[in-house]
Amino acid sequence: MYVVRPVEAADIPALEAMANVVTPGVHTLPRTRATIERAVERSVASFTSQPDVPTEESYFFVLQSAEDGTIAGTAAIAATAGASGTFFAFRNDVLSQVSRDLNISHNVHALTLCSDLTACSQLSSFYLRNRVETGDEAALLSRARLLFAAVAPHRFGEKFFASMSGITDANGRSPFWEALGRKFFQMDFLEAERMIEGARNRTLIVELMPHYPVYVPLLPGDAQAAMGQVHAEGELPFHILTDEGFEPDEYIDIFDGGPILQAHKNALRSFSQSTIRTVVARTNDDAPPANFLVATVREERFRAVMCPVPGQSDLAALDAQAMRALDVAPGDSVLCVKL
Repeated sequence: MYVVRPVEAADIPALEAMANVVTPGVHTLPRTRATIERAVERSVASFTSQPDVPTEESYFFVLQSAEDGTIAGTAAIAATAGASGTFFAFRNDVLSQVSRDLNISHNVHALTLCSDLTACSQLSSFYLRNRVETGDEAALLSRARLLFAAVAPHRFGEKFFASMSGITDANGRSPFWEALGRKFFQMDFLEAERMIEGARNRTLIVELMPHYPVYVPLLPGDAQAAMGQVHAEGELPFHILTDEGFEPDEYIDIFDGGPILQAHKNALRSFSQSTIRTVVARTNDDAPPANFLVATVREERFRAVMCPVPGQSDLAALDAQAMRALDVAPGDSVLCVKL
């Protein structure tokens, strides 16, 4: 069994060891000791804060084996995407062009640098140590962030989004970046990602990126084909999020052209289909179980697991292992949503 919980300072050595073996293309995971420590400190402070409205909080979670305690993955969610600056994306626009002299009128597909997503809450990173052999624990890790948001809705906005990794080749080259970003940054895609640590809210972005619409028909064919497409390694989180209720919208990532998924919280299963149940000890007489995501309702001691829960009722019949992982006892309340 795996449990998702908030990161702790004691996890730093394990996170550093994980970062040392990731591929160069992974830019959503803090890579150095200093950046890992900053991410952990910020998350610990966020979980202990008592915000009335979402501000600069960032919540960092780990996926941990309940058997041996090893860290198998990480995920994060930010209360507001632009907490430390304006969040930038490209918006897909259609510009109308008219020539009265030539009696011509047509529409042109263009990309416009915008900050529309700045106030939204952002699923900001997701990493699994062994994505190839993973099972439902990937859905547990990704969706646990939203279960926490459902437990503490005052900490987050009404809308959520997630930026998916775009197309890159075996050498980490992005055709979208080569056609656009490289011309303004004068550096390789991976070098640029390392420099800004995967962020999209740095001042240098608005300083260097074009402020005028970029006409898509002027981009090379491979760059146009990459727009809105998900990297092969991003297909798993893409399917998890679309199953949750996210949909591609009018925005794409400014670096690799990957799709940005959006959803209002009421469209997400973690909000609309979750129920509060009372924990009871599971017995052999219980009805046949179905797999559920189960989370505690205590913000300061949040835990989430995937486990079988019998029947459809206001009770959550959990076995001893699940109760230990969640640190709950009979009579406690938990939030449940079917996997």
